[in-house]
Amino acid sequence: MLFSITNETTPATDLGYLLHKNPANLHTSDLTFGRAHVFYSSAEADRCTACLVLEINPVELVRGAQQLEDYVNDRPYVASSYLTVAMGRMFSTALAGRCGARPGLVERKLALSAAVEVVRARGGAPVLRKLFEPLGYTVEAAPLPLDPAFPDWGESRYFRLTLVGAATVHDLLSHLYVLLPVLDDDKHYYVGDAEVDKLLRHGEGWLNSHPERQLIVTRYLKRRSSLVDQALARLLEDESASVEAAETRTEKATAAERDLERPLTLHTQRLKTVAARLSELGASTVVDLGCGEGRLLRRLLADRSLQRLAGMDVSHRSLDIAHRRLRLDRMPERQRRRIELFQGSLLYRDRRLSGFDAAVLTEVIEHLDPARLAALERVLFEFARPRHVMITTPNREYNVLFPTLPPGRFRHADHRFEWTRAEFAQWAEAAAKRFGYRVRFEPVGPLDEEHGAPTQMALFSISEEPAARKEVA
Repeated sequence: MLFSITNETTPATDLGYLLHKNPANLHTSDLTFGRAHVFYSSAEADRCTACLVLEINPVELVRGAQQLEDYVNDRPYVASSYLTVAMGRMFSTALAGRCGARPGLVERKLALSAAVEVVRARGGAPVLRKLFEPLGYTVEAAPLPLDPAFPDWGESRYFRLTLVGAATVHDLLSHLYVLLPVLDDDKHYYVGDAEVDKLLRHGEGWLNSHPERQLIVTRYLKRRSSLVDQALARLLEDESASVEAAETRTEKATAAERDLERPLTLHTQRLKTVAARLSELGASTVVDLGCGEGRLLRRLLADRSLQRLAGMDVSHRSLDIAHRRLRLDRMPERQRRRIELFQGSLLYRDRRLSGFDAAVLTEVIEHLDPARLAALERVLFEFARPRHVMITTPNREYNVLFPTLPPGRFRHADHRFEWTRAEFAQWAEAAAKRFGYRVRFEPVGPLDEEHGAPTQMALFSISEEPAARKEVA
């Protein structure tokens, strides 16, 4: 098994300091399943390449504690948990983010490339790209033939993987350390509680925001549901803490946004429009995703035709405020049974979101990074799959009509994007087509002939066309 990492930032030989391996020497270490070697194929000022070679004896694997079924297997050649154990042994200092000789190098982004000669990718090249591209790498996935002597046999599930990008050595190694076993979808050792700690330690700073977070966690922990739930809960706690810190930092921005829209009483118009459309649809069960402080839920509670209401938010703080404003502690028991609040994330599957007639996201999606919208789409339209979905979001074209909003600025400091009407329609129509919904659009707020309304709303309803549903499957 061969893995290499190349630095092309001058002086490229700084790679030796970061890996804690002198380019002039051969470095060898014995492992329980074989032997690992680190050497440098080049060590010039403009290019330095370190190689890790892992020798595995498949016969010993069958005879030993691993108890592999076949003497002939792919373990000596494929990047797997054996390779990550070797990386942990040979590059432990770099993985820990330490460099005693040159501590200033640790956080420096370099022009790096990494090559893994053989990876087994369940899901093929698309899953390679889904895992590494959100981390900022250019991904080259060259499929390997089943047998070079017989090209007509076609391609195998194995690839030569090359990653190119500006990154710290610590980050690059951490990404590979976590994601190579995810690609292989197997591990050669027992997976227990300690593996959750290891995953979160090496995934710190990037795993929580990765759009394929649930896939990574599930495969890394070998689909052990108790460990997967534990890891996702801890990630959610971290996300909640991050969100609440961001809320504290942006309280002034939120107040500014309300002041900006107050002359239009736009927030009230949004809530009234959503409530009216829910009534027209005849929905009896509704979940408010990103419910915040519960303003929409308070309005919906007054509608006796709604038998069940739920509010989900990632922020403990917002849920506590919603709990107080809705006066849940003082609510009569019969009324109290109609509503529930719970913490959760829109970015991974949650059984609590299933079974609702309608789901509402009012001014939520613009707070998500665009790369995470794909995860939201699957959670909402494929897994939760309510009959109706309402989404409101700012119309960027209208911003020029706010006299106190500087050109080019978003309405809120936490907005990751604000779409034009055409951009919103493009996204919504593509999502509807992919997941078997039909969609229509409605302006919310005062309508300007040229710029439209300040808020735009999409109303999704499940299509009865069987072909659309089949496409999702």
